[in-house]
Amino acid sequence: MRYDYVIAGGGSAGCTLAARLSEDPSKTVCLIEAGGAGKDLFIRAPAGVIALLPGRPKLNNWAFETVPQPGLGGRKGYQPRGKTLGGSSAINAMLYIRGHRSDYDGWADLGCDGWSWDEVLPYFRRAEGNQRGTDALHGGDGPLRVGEQQEPRPVARAFVEACGENQIRRNDDFNGAEQEGAGLYQVTQFWGERRNGERCSAAAAYLHPAMDRPNLTVVTGAHATRIVLDGKRATGLRYRAGKTETVAEAKREVIVCGGAFGSPQLLLLSGIGPAAELAMHGIPVVHEVPGVGKNLQDHLDFIMAWTSADADMMGIGLRGTPGLLRHMLRWRKDGTGMIATPYAEAGAFLKSDPVIDRPDLQLHFCIAIVDDHGRKLHMGYGFSCHVCVLRPYSRGEVGLSTPDPLAPPRIDPRFLEDERDAALLLKGVKTMRGILEAPALAKYRRKEIYTAGVSSDADLMAHIRARADTIYHPAGTCRMGVDDMAVVDPQLKVHGMQGLRVVDASVMPTLIGGNTNAPTIMIAEKAADMIRAAA
Repeated sequence: MRYDYVIAGGGSAGCTLAARLSEDPSKTVCLIEAGGAGKDLFIRAPAGVIALLPGRPKLNNWAFETVPQPGLGGRKGYQPRGKTLGGSSAINAMLYIRGHRSDYDGWADLGCDGWSWDEVLPYFRRAEGNQRGTDALHGGDGPLRVGEQQEPRPVARAFVEACGENQIRRNDDFNGAEQEGAGLYQVTQFWGERRNGERCSAAAAYLHPAMDRPNLTVVTGAHATRIVLDGKRATGLRYRAGKTETVAEAKREVIVCGGAFGSPQLLLLSGIGPAAELAMHGIPVVHEVPGVGKNLQDHLDFIMAWTSADADMMGIGLRGTPGLLRHMLRWRKDGTGMIATPYAEAGAFLKSDPVIDRPDLQLHFCIAIVDDHGRKLHMGYGFSCHVCVLRPYSRGEVGLSTPDPLAPPRIDPRFLEDERDAALLLKGVKTMRGILEAPALAKYRRKEIYTAGVSSDADLMAHIRARADTIYHPAGTCRMGVDDMAVVDPQLKVHGMQGLRVVDASVMPTLIGGNTNAPTIMIAEKAADMIRAAA
């Protein structure tokens, strides 16, 4: 079949782009996604993420691993990524965060014309359907529903109070005029309607309502294996569904939306990338682009957790089971209760030093003991808090593990390779502990897990290297820019190629200071306008 646009990957960017481009009935769009439809109960019920995130089994989850990380004591890291329509927005904590305005001004300063804060803000607003309505910074009627949490637990509110006891001001809108402070997160969740309390993934927001358009074809269970090229022009996408290989031909453009891991992998499999990497796997060089797969950045995260005598949290125990069953019935009835929780209900953006001009640390406070991505379970109840460095100096890369397109990519974040990241994360851990030990949380605390009695910098650093891991924000591996190592230009076109763009978090020149789902949707909204203008 021939289409105007063929999109590889149905994640946050791919769903947004397919829906926007197919708004024009004169253009045909084909979206290829390796996973399923993104409509099952574990996705729609926010608390169901606990069944998806661990990757045991790999339900809607690629469940990648990194190569051994010297900065983490030689451990392999775990990299869950969504494998379904909606991508990682189907298995994330639903937190709606844009980052700091200076992040985008920084992109413009690097030569990415059109990507300053003032230029991207209209796309954030166009995407956003905020429960608080429309104002200068927010959109009230966009497809991505953004709302207040249905019923945040008292312990989450106590965390915000504990921040206040540590001279951290209250902030009720991390996407407002100022990012710094502590508060409850807004979430990408349906509100005030029939689907109240359900997750609003990018698929639920954009793609599912558009599925009956005659000019939109969505193919699920189909693994993209190679971009079809005629010289330096992309003409289609080869994909495998079961044992059948098919080509979707593109009359105008092939748009790669595979994310920070999948997009560089697909380019490399197609002969686009560093010559040395391609030669290593016996792939002929079609077009040498040395930056493909380089510049990987991610938020490394460290968790502290406490057990609690309070069972009004997510946990494993008989005392809380009757209440949990009631919450399940409530959610099925009207979308309220604890099944609607994002787990990370509260958080904070902090400056490690008051003299710096923007927060460089982020906290996520969870109403459960979250240990090793939910893969290590604890009996009873408790809470945990995460801290991450927002703009790491360490840079990793993504490559091929083998030339087999069905094999996972080689992921090497090089966590803590730059010692400045280690020093800042250590400072963040100590700040976080001070908050967790504040009086406001006293009635919820029982025993600190892992780090009780650990006080020296050396011992805390040993714990960081033993347990820190990603908080799921990989970016930068098909970097946008105008220099020799940039993969795409500010129009997101692959340098030196025709009819080929990359649209997802991989194009970020630098990682933004916050969660990456909302910025990825913004990138796709802006890309849709650029693609329509080119047509």
